Amino acid sequence: MTLKRQIITAAGLRARPPAELSDSYEILQFLRQAMEDSNEAECGPALPLPVVADVDAGGVPARLYAARVDAPVFVYVHGGGWCYGSIETVDRACRRIADRSGCAVLSVGYRLAPEHVFPAALDDVETVIAYVRKAGAELGVDPSRLAIGGDSAGGQLATVVARRQRDAATPLDLQVLIYPAIDPMTASESYDEVGSYGLDRASMQRAWTMYAPDPLTRFTPDVAPLAADDLAGLPPALIITAEYDALRDEGADYADALLSAGVPVVHTRYMGVNHGFARKLAVIDDARVATDQVAAYLRAGLTF
Repeated sequence: MTLKRQIITAAGLRARPPAELSDSYEILQFLRQAMEDSNEAECGPALPLPVVADVDAGGVPARLYAARVDAPVFVYVHGGGWCYGSIETVDRACRRIADRSGCAVLSVGYRLAPEHVFPAALDDVETVIAYVRKAGAELGVDPSRLAIGGDSAGGQLATVVARRQRDAATPLDLQVLIYPAIDPMTASESYDEVGSYGLDRASMQRAWTMYAPDPLTRFTPDVAPLAADDLAGLPPALIITAEYDALRDEGADYADALLSAGVPVVHTRYMGVNHGFARKLAVIDDARVATDQVAAYLRAGLTF
């Protein structure tokens, strides 16, 4: 598979770089912008909210969405193989979640690979969590009710942070993992079964390599969540997987591992859709259903 094809399938994009772009980094930059440019067509218009504000969260760019003051906080970590995606690419989903959950959503603009490899993105998400705990009153939110979530690579970062917060005796209340990337070895059978539906093994292997170029780190729990010695005591989880997603089986395996460790889990598999569906609110009906499920889960678990 060519580099251009690998990058396109990893990002789930239809845009193809011009032929004159032969440099890997130029192609990467082109596709990052193409992903943002697709927002209006794929995700629809921006839902107005009382509060939509860009903030400096301890040196990490973030965007706060809120419909009321003193709301619980949902820290959201975007997907994109650790090398694509941004606050903008999940803007519409974050607005919908904030509107329908009663929670404030703080979307994290973490540093991307390959410019910034592991643990840069992980450090950024943890910095934002610390910022929320410290500056919640200034933001007008209630940091005593705090959840984390993300999609794809963002799901991997979210559950790693959830475990690290548990280990630091500052546990989070909930985690929401939307088709999370769990296995750096890409060993699941779903890669063979449905890898032709947009995200394949070669693309995902390239993403893992860009994020964690040192192979030894890929066996540690800060990269591979299932490598953790003990999953007990992690926050209750909502895990969403997709029928035609190569990450389907590893998401299900993680749900099973959490359940075996005594962690309450809701695992929902959306049928007939593939990787990346949840942010495409304007073109996929189940994207709206899934986003509303996330909102309902947060509302039930945090608005007390």
